[in-house]
Amino acid sequence: MATLKEVQSKIVSVKKTKQITSAMKMVATSRLRGAQNSMEQFKPYAGKFAEVLGSIAGKAGDNASPLLVPCDEVKKVALILCTSDRGLCGGFNANLITKAVKLIESKLEGKDVSFICFGKKGRDWAKKQPQPIEDEFIGVVGTNVEFSVASSSGQKMIDSFLEGAVDEVYLIYSEFINMAKQVSTIKQILPIPSLADVAEEKEEKKDGQFLPEHICEPSSDALLGQMLPKNIFIQIYDALLQTSTSEHAARMRAMDNATKACEDMVDELQTIFNKTRQAGITADLMDIVGGAEALKG
Repeated sequence: MATLKEVQSKIVSVKKTKQITSAMKMVATSRLRGAQNSMEQFKPYAGKFAEVLGSIAGKAGDNASPLLVPCDEVKKVALILCTSDRGLCGGFNANLITKAVKLIESKLEGKDVSFICFGKKGRDWAKKQPQPIEDEFIGVVGTNVEFSVASSSGQKMIDSFLEGAVDEVYLIYSEFINMAKQVSTIKQILPIPSLADVAEEKEEKKDGQFLPEHICEPSSDALLGQMLPKNIFIQIYDALLQTSTSEHAARMRAMDNATKACEDMVDELQTIFNKTRQAGITADLMDIVGGAEALKG
């Protein structure tokens, strides 16, 4: 059995750990509010942009832009992997990395895969893989995400796709559902899915509602040539915002669980401390009684 001093030292150590995890929870909660506000403020713009794109898509053909034309044979694939820069957020990064591994093993086996990493955790994992890292962005996720970061990385992907250096581009990010649920998601952003599917999806979402008709000048095909690249930028930016919000939510939940675990551990150690002290007192009493009986004899 541990001595009283050892148990008391463990209690002090666990209480200090509890203070740290509690402080980290408060910091994550504060940052979560800012990230969630940024995500919520961007939603109306992204939603309206998608609505206009869906309306114009019904008037244009699938060959309105080279970004819509799939390659005859897919050989080179780029994965945009969005993770966090720091740990202590439960299985947040592990789930995203697992999603990437499953995609490579199930759908991209035998193809040349490269990574574009947002976040240090994904970059460190990708360094250990046989696939090369084409580009990396550290210090982006978890902070105030700038749209210029998404537009610059998206433009590089568009240029690579048009030049034939990449045949497909997939985006792996964490979709923020609510405070308790964040889902690792895969989305193909290049080539852009058929415009007929986009228009049909918009009609389903607007079922029973009036969908305005947009007049296009000079033409719907010319307008789509300008809108489709921006749509890619918006998808990357939205993925970064959702991943950032999901990271803070996951860290807040992980630190809350760690704080509760510390409280339970302190209770258990306090019980052990009391039992150890009581055993020591009982042993001392037995020695006194035994000594008194010996003197009487």
